[in-house]
Amino acid sequence: MKVTKYEHATLLLSIGDDTLVIDPGMFLSAVDFGNVAAIVITHEHGDHWTPDQLGRILEKNPDAPVYGPAGVQTAAHGFDVTVVKAGDEIEAGPFTLKFFGETHALIHESVPAPDNLGVLVNDELYYPGDSYTVPEVEVGTLAAPLGAPWLKIGEAMDFVLAVKPKRALYAHDMTLSAAGKKMHADRLAWATEKNGGVFHPLEVGESLDI
Repeated sequence: MKVTKYEHATLLLSIGDDTLVIDPGMFLSAVDFGNVAAIVITHEHGDHWTPDQLGRILEKNPDAPVYGPAGVQTAAHGFDVTVVKAGDEIEAGPFTLKFFGETHALIHESVPAPDNLGVLVNDELYYPGDSYTVPEVEVGTLAAPLGAPWLKIGEAMDFVLAVKPKRALYAHDMTLSAAGKKMHADRLAWATEKNGGVFHPLEVGESLDI
């Protein structure tokens, strides 16, 4: 399986010609995703999905199912979203999806926390969405959040230390300057390496075989 990082929160998983799209949000550039077996949306915020992005993918891949928590189904009215919850396991082409968690990390007490689910793909890559939900299973590759209104880098480091991945890359990085990305990435690299893992700071369009 190959993981390719796109802008901010978007990841593309590939096995042969089949692909899985995670969180096609507003920062994603015009990318022509094909052979899409499924689309996973971790929560309803615009940096993780927009009607335009989802519609563009489904126009080319009309049979691709869309999975997300109940809040995504409500927000994405007009789209056929299959609601998933923590503990669910879905088969989509060559991809096995397991879901974890419940709610978005707290931004502030004045900001409602929407539904949020992390997803484990093929028992290998775990992406938590906007949360620090630890899946309590062995994780080969972790897509760890790098910067966000809800993120304190020490908490993100503790999350990586708790998950203990063999490999890690960063996601959710568009809120940071180039200097800030480097500072935060160095901290997540330390946390990954503390448990013997390897950190891969992928840039947009770069891929990793996992």
